[in-house]
Amino acid sequence: MAMIAANGIEICYEDSGGTGEPLLLVMGLGGQLTDWPAGFVDALIGRGFRVIRFDNRDIGLSTEFDWPVPSKRQLLAGFVANRPVEAGYRVPDMAADTAGLLDALSIDSAHVVGVSMGAMIAQTMGFEHRSKVRSLTSIMSNTGDRRNGRADGRVMIRMARAPRVTRSEAPLVATEMYSMWAGSSWDRAEHLARAERAVARSWRPHGVERQTAAIAASPDRTPGLATVTAPTLVIHGLEDRLVQPSGGVATCEAVPGSRLVLYPDMGHDLPRTRWEEMTDEITVNARRADGVVSEPVRTLTVVQPGQ
Repeated sequence: MAMIAANGIEICYEDSGGTGEPLLLVMGLGGQLTDWPAGFVDALIGRGFRVIRFDNRDIGLSTEFDWPVPSKRQLLAGFVANRPVEAGYRVPDMAADTAGLLDALSIDSAHVVGVSMGAMIAQTMGFEHRSKVRSLTSIMSNTGDRRNGRADGRVMIRMARAPRVTRSEAPLVATEMYSMWAGSSWDRAEHLARAERAVARSWRPHGVERQTAAIAASPDRTPGLATVTAPTLVIHGLEDRLVQPSGGVATCEAVPGSRLVLYPDMGHDLPRTRWEEMTDEITVNARRADGVVSEPVRTLTVVQPGQ
């Protein structure tokens, strides 16, 4: 791991691959670069990519901010009523960080893969920094239109009532909370171990709150997504209760020529049982950027368990 200056902040990153085409992994809300499953990263490296991971601003070892966050009640009301909240930065600022990281690494463009909030960042790169994006993969996310990909009502209530926890409590509490929206193929023990490593590395609960505010303050990406020209893959789990599958459907509908893959046994997680298939899909999408393969406009594939 190393630190580098980009877009006016310091970003902690790790360059894991060899000399292949660069592939940038963008993590979701509160997630650190270490939260990408090692086997998932290894599978991408095995397909010849130069894989780069990093900590988004306010999380991990990257620059931490200090602006006051809206209350949990204000954030929830903003999401429910589709009203923007006040925030010190928004998703487009995080997309500028990501584009700046590529510049700092002297990388002209990369295949960009994001999960959840990271996919919001990746989507924004697709139309605000389009020359940086060779191909785009949006996993378990939405378009920001507030109508699609909303959290299940019970999940929202549980999140609103969640108490503050101590650092020692954080891994177990986070894992219990995650169980509400993880899919049937999710591995609880594996997630807990990863959460323990993450908290030992860095613990920034206020950073999570600021990133949440950034999402709530950001505009609908649907008009911008209509202008995306990079080959786009959308992946979603049918068991996702944090960002319901309508978010993936809306994303595919918004991006011309995109492909949607739905996994019935996947929730808001990256299940080990699907790593090979997902990395195969990402690789095929990357090859579309090279003109090696092509796909018909807005194709849909539902992959059944065992397939």
